[in-house]
Amino acid sequence: MGDNARGPTVPSWPRTDPLGAPLLHTRITPPVLPPTHLRRPRLLRMLDAAPHTPLTVVNGPAGAGKSLLAADWVAGLDRPVAWLNAEAEDRRPGVFWTYLLHALDGCGSPAAEAVGAPADAADVDRRLLAALAADLESRSEPLVVVIDEFDRVTGPEVPAQLEFVLRHAGAGLRLVLLARVEPLLPLHRYRAAGELVEIRAEDLAFDAAEAAALLGLHGLSLPADVCHDLVERTRGWAAGLRLCAVAAAGTSDPAVCLKEFEANRSPVADFLSAEVLARQPADVQDVLLRLSVLDRFCPDQANALTARRDAEALLVGLHRENAFVEYLGHAWYRFHPLFGEILRAHLRLRRPGLEPDLHRRAAHWLRRSGDLRAALAHGAAAGEWDFAAETLVGELALGQLLTGLRATDLSELFSGMEPGATSPAADLVRAALDLARCDVRHGTSRLRRAEARLTAPDRTEAARPDAVPEPVPETAARLGCALLEVLTARLTGSPDQAEEAAEAADGLLRELPRPLVEKHPEMTALLLTHLGSARLWAGRFEEAGMALGAAAKGPGGASTALPREDSVGHLALIDLLDGWPGRAERRVLAGASEAERFSLPEESRPPVGRLVLAAVAVERHELGRARELLDETARSRSSSEDPVAAAEQALVTARLLLGRGRARDAARAAGWSSSAATESPWVTSHRSLVRAAGHLSEGRPEDAVRVLAEVTQEGPMAAAEAAGVLAAAGRAAWAVELLDGLDGTRRGGPAVTVRAALARARIARDAGDVGAARRLVAHALLAARGDRLRRPFLDARPWIRPLLATPSARELAAGWLSSETAPAGGSPGGGAEPLPPVLEELSGREVEVLRRLAGLMSTEEIAADLYVSVNTVKTHLKGVYRKLAVHRRTDAVRRARDLGLL
Repeated sequence: MGDNARGPTVPSWPRTDPLGAPLLHTRITPPVLPPTHLRRPRLLRMLDAAPHTPLTVVNGPAGAGKSLLAADWVAGLDRPVAWLNAEAEDRRPGVFWTYLLHALDGCGSPAAEAVGAPADAADVDRRLLAALAADLESRSEPLVVVIDEFDRVTGPEVPAQLEFVLRHAGAGLRLVLLARVEPLLPLHRYRAAGELVEIRAEDLAFDAAEAAALLGLHGLSLPADVCHDLVERTRGWAAGLRLCAVAAAGTSDPAVCLKEFEANRSPVADFLSAEVLARQPADVQDVLLRLSVLDRFCPDQANALTARRDAEALLVGLHRENAFVEYLGHAWYRFHPLFGEILRAHLRLRRPGLEPDLHRRAAHWLRRSGDLRAALAHGAAAGEWDFAAETLVGELALGQLLTGLRATDLSELFSGMEPGATSPAADLVRAALDLARCDVRHGTSRLRRAEARLTAPDRTEAARPDAVPEPVPETAARLGCALLEVLTARLTGSPDQAEEAAEAADGLLRELPRPLVEKHPEMTALLLTHLGSARLWAGRFEEAGMALGAAAKGPGGASTALPREDSVGHLALIDLLDGWPGRAERRVLAGASEAERFSLPEESRPPVGRLVLAAVAVERHELGRARELLDETARSRSSSEDPVAAAEQALVTARLLLGRGRARDAARAAGWSSSAATESPWVTSHRSLVRAAGHLSEGRPEDAVRVLAEVTQEGPMAAAEAAGVLAAAGRAAWAVELLDGLDGTRRGGPAVTVRAALARARIARDAGDVGAARRLVAHALLAARGDRLRRPFLDARPWIRPLLATPSARELAAGWLSSETAPAGGSPGGGAEPLPPVLEELSGREVEVLRRLAGLMSTEEIAADLYVSVNTVKTHLKGVYRKLAVHRRTDAVRRARDLGLL
């Protein structure tokens, strides 16, 4: 190996440093690799990548694994390596160079005798440096020199001398510096020349796979999510991972230990306190402690919390020193998570009682800077609840308590609001929290108290320290009241109250600065959605559509996603009530698709759209799908409290039960009674239609006609359904009058067309005009097949059976209605239940008798169970036998099971 083959020689200079102290062998010995050391090939490859690169800098914080990485790399080299562990006294050039020559001697590659030895601790002869550079330059193989903890060598003299030797040694020296800070060498020159290898803190950080392997060396096999969380919390810091692993290895449940790991009560605290915090001057330590209350900070904010003016230079320096201060860009910083925990523990110990004041200062600074989220969090942490509430209301962010990605976080934040907060804004926040849970009673009470305090003639704002910004503007508070008034009106079914509050809100919005209003589009979206829902409850569909359409077309974004989806669901319900199920379905699916982009919590999604989809599924006889959608809706926290949603849920459930032949259960479901202040005309009408259809199915047409007196015919669907009931009950003249009147209402969709055509077809058939009846059934089939509206035809059995048996009708029904020609998978849309054969349908009482037959009950037992006479049971049995085309009890039960009736 060239000159290195000479082997070690005894130097001519004495075995002491210039101060006369003996040379320590530990100063030139690499650290011993522990049994749990993890080889990290990706970093070793970086060190091997440029064997002829003169300078390598490994730069990272304390405990980042710099020394062990270099020791591992050195152990794998097949050449002499001089290793020097720097100390603070090495800032004196004579001491430093003496030990560096000692390191060359110790690795078996000593310097030539001509180099000599330093005679003065404070200085080094230029001749010695030149001789050493010339000696290294003359070697055939480069000598690797590793200097660990080079950051201890303070002052410019030694780095300048070292750079001189490096520059003039040429290819004879490869210098590797391990340090917490960048060494005072002209690194920019080496970077520009491509002669520098840099391994920084982000390179030294362990990734999840490396962390799992390291934990494995400590005998820990943990789930991937635990490893991931640990890496996030430690930022992949080597010492932190090792200390956590040691702590967890001694516990019965390592996974729980690592999840609940308290940094300030562990060896991590000792390490960071000694190696990072204690190395800073007292005034810098004070700055670090004060800033620990912040998740992130900038120089201006740091100055505000510390009453200093030099925070910018201080933070830049701490970051360069790798003092666990991370730079986020654009002059923003944050602490390493573990270091932040340690600092907060020291703050509480050293400065008891200071933390709330720091949070208060931070809150006021953050509000002035426009960071609403952080201002609220620090205001709450300081116990400044009036300030936090006034900030939320004054910034027009009250709507964020009711909708959007932050609703849950804000609700949790303000759930801890203390009773001492008595401002109108605090009452508004409490009212919003109650109304978000649909607690109208408490919400209304607190809303009234806020309004009373706002209108009190002697209302004054108490002066407070740091009362910047000014207390919440009264206009913003009144707008908050108006928003909650509209929401209350929606939840209580009070359309007039909603109109009045919405009108007041519209005027207040015009008084506020336009940029502030545009910053919070959720306020307008919520106002329009709640107003539209209240109008819909009142049956004012056209006015409701105007408000809901404006909300649906409003500004996009996460803050408006839920009210816009809610508005779309209500618009789809109007489509459904007008007889446009296909259009309603498309509208809901489009609105839901847009809302899903923001990953909003499923339980917070508005229920009306899902209920519309369930209603469409019932129209298509996809009863299983409808049941699934109803079950999903039942899990929504607001489905049972919002009048429109609750009413539609009851109606869809009732129609589903009707479709399954359970008329009495349907009547009970439709009998849901609202707590709303006013009755909804369309809800009343459709509830009566369900009951009328149930009476018809049980063979009681007179009862069906009597119930129709409660129908106010709100909308074309209600009129068409009522006409169908009247036609089935033999009231042809009344039915025709209703059908003729449809031309004067708003135009209905295909569901109206189908029902109207079927009603006229039945009237024509009963009048003996079979040709007209067939033409009308064909018209109904044409109108229904686009949206696959199967339910009206099933409800029309048995009279429609012969009319569907014609070749032209079979052709129109093929593939979607006819059970003989329907594909195995059901309807093209999927999810449809198999259609029962077209036969004369059993009445509800006949089904009850049939079920008891299947239970092997005698005629007398059935009569006793149903509280009817034996003759009545026999009459029902005859009807069952005739409709099922059988003659015996056992055949009736078997046939009913084959048809799915049991």
